Amino acid sequence: MKQLLILSGKGGTGKTTIASAFIKLAQAKAYADCDVDAPNLHLAMHQAAAPQRHAYYGLPKAVIDPAVCIRCDVCRVNCRFDAIRVKGDYAVDPFACEGCGVCKAICPVQAISLQPVVAGELLLYHRDAVFSTAQLKMGSGTSGILVTEVKKRLQEGAETADLAVIDGSPGIGCPVIASLSGVDMVLVVAEPSVSGISDMERIIQTAQQFQTKIVVCINKYDTNIKNAAKIEAFCQRWDICFVGRIPFDPEAVKAINKGQSIVDVDCPSGRAAAAVFAIVWQEIAKINSGIQAQAKNAVGVLSN
Repeated sequence: MKQLLILSGKGGTGKTTIASAFIKLAQAKAYADCDVDAPNLHLAMHQAAAPQRHAYYGLPKAVIDPAVCIRCDVCRVNCRFDAIRVKGDYAVDPFACEGCGVCKAICPVQAISLQPVVAGELLLYHRDAVFSTAQLKMGSGTSGILVTEVKKRLQEGAETADLAVIDGSPGIGCPVIASLSGVDMVLVVAEPSVSGISDMERIIQTAQQFQTKIVVCINKYDTNIKNAAKIEAFCQRWDICFVGRIPFDPEAVKAINKGQSIVDVDCPSGRAAAAVFAIVWQEIAKINSGIQAQAKNAVGVLSN
């Protein structure tokens, strides 16, 4: 199964909008949302069936047994995360605790234990296509491990699929690193702003460490033509494949607010926006023969 990962150096570039369009254009049988801190691909990819739900356990949290605790204060003094609170009894703030286990190791009366805690939820939709996603609980860590689990469930549930489209996280942190592992191609969605260019360079540098094919497109390129030209020049200078420009479209914004993909048949701007996306999609197909068939499907959708 070929894996196409869509990333952006910052939030708000249109990464999920492009991912949902590609999924529908390609009629993809496997896709995932690896932005586990704030997943939103499901808003455009309406699922008719209920998902399989599984609890995700992150790092354990320390728990103090007040019946055993002798209030020696050793745990609080040695907690580098300031997670021990004293309000009559000693207690651990679960949002501050990192589960390092130092307090448990130094407690003289063994009043502290490390307990498993649900840090999020894994969801797997399996009907016409396999859709794997997850939601990390607020304040929980180990997002990279959760992303790895999302991708693992996708691969196990869609073994016969030819292509998986993966909506990644913004930035260059642990979720992005986990998303990059094992993919065949990365599409970087760039925004023609000062911060957008800087963050695009960071995500490209990160993706290059995985020695995977990288391609770039510009979303809303006509909001700043000068910066868009800088992005194209950057790609040319560093021999990075540039696959197309996508204009700003107010009608696309309205469609997204209605929970539609911009290539939905009943979307007001669907045909205009889809035509632009098909250019980007076919350029990617020229580079990666594994998605040639999906590109032909996209052309068929647009011609109907």
